[in-house]
Amino acid sequence: MINVTKSYLPDLEEYTNYLKGIWERVHLTNDGPLLRELESQMKEFLGVKHLKFCTNGTIVLQMALKALDITKEVITTPFSYVATTNALLWEGCTPVFADINPDDFNVDPDKIEALITENTQAIMATHVYGNACQIEKIQAIADKHNLKVIYDAAHTFGASYNGQSILSYGDVSTCSFHATKVFHTVEGGCIVTNDDALAEKLHFYRSFGHRNDDYYSIGINAKNSEFHAAMGLCLLPKVGDLIAARKQVFEWYATYLNFDKITRPSLTPGVDYNYAYYPIVFDSEAALLRVMDALKAQEILPRRYFYPSLNTLHFVKDAQSCPISEDIALRVLCLPLYPDLPKSDVERIAAIVNEAIAIESEPV
Repeated sequence: MINVTKSYLPDLEEYTNYLKGIWERVHLTNDGPLLRELESQMKEFLGVKHLKFCTNGTIVLQMALKALDITKEVITTPFSYVATTNALLWEGCTPVFADINPDDFNVDPDKIEALITENTQAIMATHVYGNACQIEKIQAIADKHNLKVIYDAAHTFGASYNGQSILSYGDVSTCSFHATKVFHTVEGGCIVTNDDALAEKLHFYRSFGHRNDDYYSIGINAKNSEFHAAMGLCLLPKVGDLIAARKQVFEWYATYLNFDKITRPSLTPGVDYNYAYYPIVFDSEAALLRVMDALKAQEILPRRYFYPSLNTLHFVKDAQSCPISEDIALRVLCLPLYPDLPKSDVERIAAIVNEAIAIESEPV
């Protein structure tokens, strides 16, 4: 079976060497030495000022909203993983959906300003598939209207924009280190900011709001463990090689797929990509379903990602119409992509896709 992704694991001996130290120290969690070392190495790797390693990529979105005192309307994208919208709803905010750009599938800055009201407090945008939003335009709108900018940068580890990590932009950026990501810690995530006071607030929010017996604020349990940090320390030095391997798979797809009836989202100028996903867009949902069935018959499992458009979720009330996102969500499919996917499998997957899209739908 070929899944849409496969988690990379380091040499077991390399990981168990870290475990021996954990056993010797008996320090399993609560801001342990491996966690601090991983945070330090990630800050250096990414070139960011403040980074907190946390339990996952959703709770850091919630922490960002709480730390920035966002409680009202937030303009956001309908084309993202559900965690983006869920975090807003969970924190009692009102998501206001701006439609996406049909070329790169990121939120369209030209659709944002008309949605701003006296209750708008922030823009929460997703760098879709690890490809940067139109950062300058979004920041200009935020500055004009005194709004905060939160980036769901879950897919962006190892990617840069204009020579800087994509995680370095906005008031706050968050990332996911789930096992399926380019860089992972099995489960995990991080929150990044350049603001000293905000970083201090986030430090306490991550750990119940206290240090030892001194209580400073409200807080939640977003701490991560030494075991997860150990995985991160194993993988971080390999990120460059992992991205290079993903790029090779990406290029094989570009060679073997027939683009007469499929398209791909465009890459934002200035982005050095991390090859996180390989999305393709079909002429119709019927063609997508036909390809999915053909792949599934060969035990190949792609993913409808992102689907559905988040403004159509039944638990989101009075959502804005976003026709571009709604249309793309019906027609986009992510093909299998991971570092050790063999060339022969990429060629086979592409052949199945090409054959399936060549078949015309039966007339009604």
